[in-house]
Amino acid sequence: MHKLTITISSCFFLFIIWIIYLANTGQQSIFFDLVRLIPYGDKVGHFGLFGMLTLLANFASKFKVFKLGKVNVFWGTAAVVVFVTLEELSQHFMPTRTLDIYDYTADMIGILLFTWLSSTLAKINLTRRCN
Repeated sequence: MHKLTITISSCFFLFIIWIIYLANTGQQSIFFDLVRLIPYGDKVGHFGLFGMLTLLANFASKFKVFKLGKVNVFWGTAAVVVFVTLEELSQHFMPTRTLDIYDYTADMIGILLFTWLSSTLAKINLTRRCN
């Protein structure tokens, strides 16, 4: 089951990399056309893509955490935050992209919400293993 989770997570990450590549090179995609049809579709896309990536990364890392002060932080969440931050900042240097604080905000809200969901699922998983 864990190998399947890693495979799904990796494929989803590669899908996001492909979308980023298309955007960075100014290419068109049906996904971009669909996003334009939805009100605030770009922000919804950022929220959903990076939120789902967070959930999948936390599953793939078996909900492993590290301490940051007194707070437990999921390794998957930390990896996605670093990736998203670097990706959003890189847009400043791309002529086909626009650095947008609202995109980053949508990313972070998705990451936070799906981290909360990860925490809930981790607790359910722990409860099942203890019973």
